[in-house]
Amino acid sequence: MNKLDEKKTPRAALSREKTTRRKPWAPPSSLDAPPAPDGYKFRWIRAETLGQADNKNLNARLREGFELVRADSGDQYPTIQDGKYQGVIGVGGLLLAKIPEEIVEERMAYFSQQTRDKEEAIANDLLKEQHPSMPISKPDRQSRVTFGGNRKN
Repeated sequence: MNKLDEKKTPRAALSREKTTRRKPWAPPSSLDAPPAPDGYKFRWIRAETLGQADNKNLNARLREGFELVRADSGDQYPTIQDGKYQGVIGVGGLLLAKIPEEIVEERMAYFSQQTRDKEEAIANDLLKEQHPSMPISKPDRQSRVTFGGNRKN
């Protein structure tokens, strides 16, 4: 009998699952959350600090486009049992909220633009203060942190 005639298991049928190691036990994270639905991101929002309600923060986040995530009947995630947030996934003063990915990208672009505008304003203010005998150029505007000793190249 020829070796080619023998029936072999197709390579696609082989699985590495049997050879993978078991993950060691670790305590569960208190901020475990279900996977976010397609097109959404999950964030934990502060609802209280040191036992005091933080309505200002929560209302600001809700106005930005966040929606609180309610637990489904089969979920094993910690939920608020009573009060006005009953049924919402929450842990230790934090509530789970979802936001559409396009809003996340728009927020990131907005804050990036704010940062660029502030950096430009600082640069213009600095250039306004320069003296003709000591001009400031862009390469000179850098900082370096040293902890003593000689600078090694």
